[in-house]
Amino acid sequence: MKLNPEKTRELALAVLDTEAEGIRGLMARIDARFIRACEHLLACTGRVVVTGMGKSGHVGNKIAATLASTGTPSFFVHPGEASHGDLGMITPGDTVIALSNSGETDELLTILPLIRRLGVPMIALTGNPRSTLAREATVNLDVSVAREACPLGLAPTASTTAALAMGDALAVALLEARGFTADDFARSHPGGRLGRRLLLHVADIMHTGERIPVVRADAPLGDALLEISRQGLGMTAVVDEQRRLIGVFTDGDLRRTLDRGVDVHATTIGEVMTRQFKTAAPTMLAAEALKIMEDHKISALPVLDEGQRLVGALNMHDLLRAGVV
Repeated sequence: MKLNPEKTRELALAVLDTEAEGIRGLMARIDARFIRACEHLLACTGRVVVTGMGKSGHVGNKIAATLASTGTPSFFVHPGEASHGDLGMITPGDTVIALSNSGETDELLTILPLIRRLGVPMIALTGNPRSTLAREATVNLDVSVAREACPLGLAPTASTTAALAMGDALAVALLEARGFTADDFARSHPGGRLGRRLLLHVADIMHTGERIPVVRADAPLGDALLEISRQGLGMTAVVDEQRRLIGVFTDGDLRRTLDRGVDVHATTIGEVMTRQFKTAAPTMLAAEALKIMEDHKISALPVLDEGQRLVGALNMHDLLRAGVV
């Protein structure tokens, strides 16, 4: 068995072209039926229950996940399991989305009478508008394609892509109608990078208490260097008697100070500290602190409360560890 690179490339391009053609064909079907489907989903007071068998089931699982993560409570029910007890998961107030390319999937047709008895709306995504499932649905969305991308015309390829794209169209339309925001998305993805960027605050990751690098202005420069080394943030804050920030001293300041030939043992930190500095607030998003660091090409920030008193410190490594960067 040997791979022909040129033929492989041609086949891969043909697959993508066929699937793109299938999706383009859906655009003319974003019509009154699509709007009705969205209205039923938006009016749903329960959950959107997605069901499908085989490859359609895999697509349905993804559609349910996308709906759930974009503001429409949803879950997937396997049609085979539904007829053996799981149909109890569907309750009045729910809306069903059923996927079947043929529209004649036995497992779906078996549970149709039970869905009708519950009186819940059913939106079908089928490749055959004249099928049983399409006729029985409250709304049928035609996701048929001219041909599959599989050269044998057997494996569901373009048809599953089209169904998935229609599911995404429904989810995004509902997202917009609900006024779903990036903050809402982050709340349902707290473990993801976007969730961390939109939910994590400086107070969640800053160093506090004895872990804050801090010295008084009259401290010898040598003591300040020991504090920087001990705390490992690449800087120390300089405060007055009320713990208000009056300056900072960083690794970069140290290099510039040594270049000037300053005597480390005969100089106080107040003489060489930087008096113009950037700070963060505990309530600030960690992503905002990151932007300050990036914009001003610095690697650490002191954190001040509303009274300009030092309450914390953080550096780029803290943001990296928190997954904000």
